[in-house]
Amino acid sequence: MATSPFLPTESYARWRKMKSAAVTAVLVVCAIAVIAPLFLVIYFLLANGSSSIDWNFFTQLPKPTGELGGGMANAIVGTLTLLAMAAIVGVPIGVLGGIYLAEYGSDRANDWLRFAADVLNGVPSIVWGMVVYLMLVVPFKTFSAYAGGVALGLMMVPLVMRTTEEVLVLVPQSYREAALALGVARWKVIMVIVVRTALKGIATGVIVALARIAGETAPLLFTALGNSFWNHNLKEPIAALPLQIFAYAISPYDDWHRQAWAGALVLMVLILALNVTVRILSRDRNQSP
Repeated sequence: MATSPFLPTESYARWRKMKSAAVTAVLVVCAIAVIAPLFLVIYFLLANGSSSIDWNFFTQLPKPTGELGGGMANAIVGTLTLLAMAAIVGVPIGVLGGIYLAEYGSDRANDWLRFAADVLNGVPSIVWGMVVYLMLVVPFKTFSAYAGGVALGLMMVPLVMRTTEEVLVLVPQSYREAALALGVARWKVIMVIVVRTALKGIATGVIVALARIAGETAPLLFTALGNSFWNHNLKEPIAALPLQIFAYAISPYDDWHRQAWAGALVLMVLILALNVTVRILSRDRNQSP
């Protein structure tokens, strides 16, 4: 019986299997290369910083130069304070901007706004720090928590705005049409129905933006500056984990180097927690009918 010219020969079939196996191996190597840096970072943080993690690290202030021990309690509280202030600045502007892009505005104007937001997303963080330095630090002649919060908040705006827009666009148009047909005002339709339907997606975008800015150091060097004590006035410099890590890492003291690793580990855990929250919110939203 003659062999059909359209059926692969045995040698050709083996060659195809070999190519498939080779490509699969390359893809596996690439996948490992993608996740390997994360595991390397976690390994080095645990290996170098876990020994300095204790109760004192979370409850005590930094010790004076040259003394052993102490902690980063003020830096941890300062980081949470700056993130809260950044959310106060960035979330309302970003969410309202996203609502405008999704529900209002002309196509031409929205295209320019989207372009501007995408450009702002790529602006280096140190540039944000310099801008806010000229806006708030120089006129008031003092570094402050306010300036640090504004710098981080402005960095959140474009990301929150674009995420909000994308989530609102996914809300079915029939929701809007049904409410408008009942005589509900447009702004009520948007705020009560559309935004409420997309609330989990908006929250996801906000948390992603917070995770994005949580480890920023450069803008805080120009605005918050840092502080070795508790901050009792937001008009004064404030400590933050990235600033404390930077100061300890460039110091000549081994104990401070260990605490810098410990601070980096705590900061990494905070960012991982924010990302896990995003995954949980995204999963629930995708599973909802």
